[in-house]
Amino acid sequence: MSERRDEPAPDGRQRRPAARQAALRRLSGNAGVRRSVASARGCYQHATDVELMHRSMGFAALGLVTLVPLLIVMAAANPLPEDVAYPGFGGWIVDAMGISGRSAASVQDLFTAPRQVLSTTSAFSLAILAVFGLTFASSVQTGYAKIWGLTVGAWHRAWRGTIWLAVLSLYLFGMAASRDLPLDSASHSVIRVVVIVIGGWLFFWWSPYFLLGGRVPARFLSPGAIATIVGLVGLRLFSTLVFAPLIVSNAVTYGTVGTLLVVESWLIGAGFVVFGGALLGHELVTGAMD
Repeated sequence: MSERRDEPAPDGRQRRPAARQAALRRLSGNAGVRRSVASARGCYQHATDVELMHRSMGFAALGLVTLVPLLIVMAAANPLPEDVAYPGFGGWIVDAMGISGRSAASVQDLFTAPRQVLSTTSAFSLAILAVFGLTFASSVQTGYAKIWGLTVGAWHRAWRGTIWLAVLSLYLFGMAASRDLPLDSASHSVIRVVVIVIGGWLFFWWSPYFLLGGRVPARFLSPGAIATIVGLVGLRLFSTLVFAPLIVSNAVTYGTVGTLLVVESWLIGAGFVVFGGALLGHELVTGAMD
C-alpha cells in the first residue's frame, strides 16, 4: 500500500498540500484582497512613474540651498523672547525633528545666532533669497502636477509660488512660535495641536489646490492632506528614535558635517512624506471612483 503524504503529522505541525492550496485559492478569490493587491501595485507603479525618491531628494537639496536661508532670516525676526532653549531657525529644526539634549545642541550649532543674522541682512539680500525660494516652490508645484497627471503652469503664473512661499513661511513661523508662548501646559498643548495638526491639514489641503490653479477639485485633496500629516507625525517619532542618537554619534565622528548630513536626511524624509502623502491621497480618490 502506498503511503499518503498529504496526511498531517500527529503533532499537527504539518498541513496537507491540498488544504494549503485550497486556502490559497480562497484567499486569491477574495475580491477585497484582489482590490488591495491591485491598489498596492498601482500605488507602487505611480510612485515609480513620478520618481518619488528622486523628487524627495530634490526637495531636500533645494530646500537646504534655496529655502533654508530665507527661513533663517525669518526665524531671526521672531518677536518672541530669545531666552528660549533653542532660538532662531535652529530651534525650528530641533522642534520639527522632536530632538533634545546633545543632539539638539549639535543642530543648534549649525546656525548663526538670530542677532547676527539680522545685523548682516540687507533688503537686497532678502529679495535675492525670496527669488531663490521660488525655485523650491516651483519644484513642489511640479511634483503635485506629476502626481495628478497635469502640466505645469506657464512662467507668468509664478505669482502662485510667491504666495505659497509666503504662506509656508507663516505656517512654519506660527508652528515655531507656538512652542515659545508663555502659557500653562494645558493651554500650550491645545494651541500646539491646533497649529500643527489642524493648521498643517489646512496647509497641505490648500497647497496642491492653489499651486495647480484649482484644476483638481478641493474635495479630492483632503485624503492626501491627512496622509501627509500622519506621515509627518511618524517622521517626528522616527527622528526621535533614530536621528537623535545618530546626530550625537555623527557629531563625534565627522563633526559639523555629520550633523548636517543627518539634517539633510531628515529633509529627504520630509520630501518623501509631502509627495508620498499627496500620491497616496490620489490613489485613494481614484480607487474610490473606480
